[in-house]
Amino acid sequence: MIRVLVVDDHDIFRRGLRAVLDREEGITVVGEAGDGLEGVQRSRALRPDVVLMDLAMPRMDGVAATRVIREELEGTKVIILSMHAEDAYVFDGIRNGAAGYVLKDDPPEAVVKAIAAAHRGEALLSPQVAAKVLQEFGHLSTGNAPGPAVVGLTPREREILDLLARGYRNREIAQMLSVSTSTIKAHLRHIYRKLHIRSRVEAALSAFVSTPSGDAPGRR
Repeated sequence: MIRVLVVDDHDIFRRGLRAVLDREEGITVVGEAGDGLEGVQRSRALRPDVVLMDLAMPRMDGVAATRVIREELEGTKVIILSMHAEDAYVFDGIRNGAAGYVLKDDPPEAVVKAIAAAHRGEALLSPQVAAKVLQEFGHLSTGNAPGPAVVGLTPREREILDLLARGYRNREIAQMLSVSTSTIKAHLRHIYRKLHIRSRVEAALSAFVSTPSGDAPGRR
């Protein structure tokens, strides 16, 4: 059973989301919080597996709350919720350890998939967010040359990073490259270290940065 905490300052949205999640087999909402500070406090007390975190909230915003939770609670994953894909908070949230980003107008199943992915140690980025991220950072790439974020990676590491950005799981990447999942995990650790990042989502963003403008990654 995946234990979820919902943190959002809009009571109606929070209750509606809880009602949706309570109907899902394998997920239980263990609590709610109305702002980032309360979210941190309730996370410390409840130790949820996954926190669904709004961004713009009173007392403590979602970015600061995400940073505290990820620093203090190693086993708790945070998924960012936002009304706007272009919201600058998303980038700070990801840098501070968020395991995914879901738009509030995404279908309910997207939230459920994000929770399941985070619980598996994977990540889910809303397709709309991925497209907006590419548009935002596309100017950092020129032609087909690798962007500055991935220059230090080996060809195999770039290949894995590209597949990760396209949404493939470790197992799928391993099958495609005819290697073991432990090998993929080892490559990902090297990628994280070289790029000075902490999560699959940040790695995916690095891939988006290095993709020529207009060539948004997506499953083939």
